[in-house]
Amino acid sequence: MNNQKDMMALSATQTGNFNELVNYCLISGEIDLGLYTEYDVKRGLRDSNGKGVLTGLTEIADVLSYRIEDGRPIPSDGQLFYQGYNVYDLIKGHKGKRYAFEEATYLLLFGELPSKRQLEQFIGILSSLSELTNQFVRDVIMKKPSANIMNALQKCVLTLYSYDNNPDDISIPNVLMQSLQLIAKMPLISVYAYHAHMHFNREASLIIRNPNKEMSIAENILQMLRPDGKFTELEAKVLDICLVLHAEHGGGNNSTFTNHVVTSSGTDTYSATAASIASLKGPKHGGANLKVQEMFDDIKANVTNWENTEEIENYLEKILNGEVFDHSGLIYGMGHAVYTDSDPREVILKKYALHLSEAKNMTKEFNLYCSVEEIAAKLIAKKRRLFKPVCANVDFYSGFVYTMLGIPRELFTPIFAISRLSGWSAHRLEELVNHGKIIRPAYKFVGVHKEYTDIEHRS
Repeated sequence: MNNQKDMMALSATQTGNFNELVNYCLISGEIDLGLYTEYDVKRGLRDSNGKGVLTGLTEIADVLSYRIEDGRPIPSDGQLFYQGYNVYDLIKGHKGKRYAFEEATYLLLFGELPSKRQLEQFIGILSSLSELTNQFVRDVIMKKPSANIMNALQKCVLTLYSYDNNPDDISIPNVLMQSLQLIAKMPLISVYAYHAHMHFNREASLIIRNPNKEMSIAENILQMLRPDGKFTELEAKVLDICLVLHAEHGGGNNSTFTNHVVTSSGTDTYSATAASIASLKGPKHGGANLKVQEMFDDIKANVTNWENTEEIENYLEKILNGEVFDHSGLIYGMGHAVYTDSDPREVILKKYALHLSEAKNMTKEFNLYCSVEEIAAKLIAKKRRLFKPVCANVDFYSGFVYTMLGIPRELFTPIFAISRLSGWSAHRLEELVNHGKIIRPAYKFVGVHKEYTDIEHRS
């Protein structure tokens, strides 16, 4: 299907008719925003002060951004807990280990940290499942590769349904096995889909390397992605930490809530996962770090002295005023729907970004990021007249880290999907274990009831 080609094939009259349909669509779909206030509609499932509407219960993750004093919420440094464990402690405890993401995945799925024996067994299971048949790679990944790898992930995940002998079985043992298979195979699908796109759409050399059973998921991503298959211990460590930090963020984020909604209908694992991938693809969700990178490309091109805070501030003001870059008036990577003083994932990732920038001789770029972070927080609070602090979120540094790791931008969001699949799977299992009702919020009709008119009498 080629929309441009189809449009060109329309006659002048048909083009005019299509444009008329577009106008009808725009006019009929517009709702008076004042009605949201009149009917107290929680638009975007958020109340008037921006807090998320409570729609479910979970034990998988807790996201904290306030402390309570005298019954009042006070902004504080953010905290993130996986199954009750502070993510700071998880990262600290992974010092020197190679399988941080695998351990975090075990924790999310089963509720407790594994023993050494349990972790070794779990890694062995994931390793044994990290395979794709030559037929699948040839017939699904290589044929008509997508320029957007997220769409390729959806296609591959949905096609895996056809390779499953019992895809609609939503018993816990079967869904757990399906989840483990997807977690193990998603790195291969993502990297292979990228190589297929580069070869068939960009005329690059085609490199398909099998995963190494002795390597962690982070190590395998790097060795399958790079032409020479080589990487440093620091590079693998930083990517491993990135996967841990993106693995879970509560049941209310868009893609995880999508998984809850779709799972509650009783559908299969592949459909629920594909729906979450579709949500994560959106630039307001998983694609946010791409916008940060594009913004910094623009800043680097227009700020001549990266050490001059006045020049940086002047250009950031122009971005906020919608005068430059994409004219949205947004400084991407700044602010978060929940966190106030700080995003714990950003705090951790910033530290590793520093270590990596020193190893890559990119401290000048790192310092620019730090300057923008500090200046932007003050500018946004002043311009928007905000009373709560504005902090950088995890997207602010993640794209920079991926760039230093040599990960192409086409894979930024797929890397997020590889990681968040652990959280999606945990939430899907939680939804099924608790036999929840189908999730069905209400929409109020604000249109007008009309009398039917025969077609002969319509104007």
